[in-house]
Amino acid sequence: MIIGCPKEIKNNENRVGLTPAGVIELRKRGHEVYVQKTAGYGSGYSDEEYVDAGATMLDTIEEVYAKSKMIVKVKEPIEQEYDLVQDNQLLFTYFHFAASEPLTRAMIKSNAVCLTYETVELPDRSLPLLVPMSEVAGRMSVQEGAKYLEKPMGGKGILLGGVPGTRRAKVIILGGGVVGTQAAFMAAGLGADVTIMDINLNRLRFLEEIMPANVTTLYSNEYNIRLKLPDADLIIGAVLIPGAKAPSLITRDMLKEMQPGTVLVDVAVDQGGCIETCQPTTHEDPTYVIDDVIHYCVANMPGAVPFTSTVALTNATLPYVIQIANRGWRDACASDPGLAKGLNIVNGKVVYAGVAEAFDLPLEKIA
Repeated sequence: MIIGCPKEIKNNENRVGLTPAGVIELRKRGHEVYVQKTAGYGSGYSDEEYVDAGATMLDTIEEVYAKSKMIVKVKEPIEQEYDLVQDNQLLFTYFHFAASEPLTRAMIKSNAVCLTYETVELPDRSLPLLVPMSEVAGRMSVQEGAKYLEKPMGGKGILLGGVPGTRRAKVIILGGGVVGTQAAFMAAGLGADVTIMDINLNRLRFLEEIMPANVTTLYSNEYNIRLKLPDADLIIGAVLIPGAKAPSLITRDMLKEMQPGTVLVDVAVDQGGCIETCQPTTHEDPTYVIDDVIHYCVANMPGAVPFTSTVALTNATLPYVIQIANRGWRDACASDPGLAKGLNIVNGKVVYAGVAEAFDLPLEKIA
């Protein structure tokens, strides 16, 4: 198969879809790999490393799309890429369709095959291609939240862990999945007073067992959330409904219950956000303020730490890339039901329920 890896053009997206190590593995199996020049620079990989691995380097993103049967990348195509996507071309990347109707309709129009990282499942219903970036984003959410709590950044001026004789910052984490768990460990490790909230009692029991003493679990409902807001310093939205839009757990009217300088970090922004006032931002301009509350809603948080996140992501995606390249997407998905769940749009048809429901589109079967 001919596989293409374009350079990411989303704002401050420094990750790359294939590493030189991945190129070597694909070339060993007889596949042809095209990589756009400078695609790996942000993650620390030179063009020479890709050439040594067996890739053919192309000057432009247009050439990569034009020559490739399968495109492997990190983030969804943005508007400048819509017209580059070819009929029946396979795109394997993060899409988060339920958060963007323009993207959804553009990919329907393209007649491409959209296989999404975020809805591929294992038999235990875990999401193997979402987990590594959720781990990165969960840890980063605390790192960024701590920064914006500093007074020069507009925050309250409170140190997460405090020092002897002062109070520690109060951190509320909405969602006890991978993002929430990693965020809780990070915040607790820095000494904060952490509350992690979820609607799954079994998950809360598990978290109660593994978390340090400065982490408290609490059942998530509107009453309990409102109870915590007045004293919260940092609130992290970490809710995920695979392939569907996240529910709004923090509504606009709740902002008035928070103290000025409170920081909201919505990691769920890729899926529409679990904070009603969430609007996607970029690393270039990451925050905005509503009712004296700081909102950090960067839609590609792991892109800021590409040395870590590219390797973590490609460790997880490469086995699937090889499987698809060896067998073709139809055969690969037929033999792996978990991979088949990654199919969201196929040749102009929406085949994933969460996407169809988000935009009131017909849910169709794969032809």
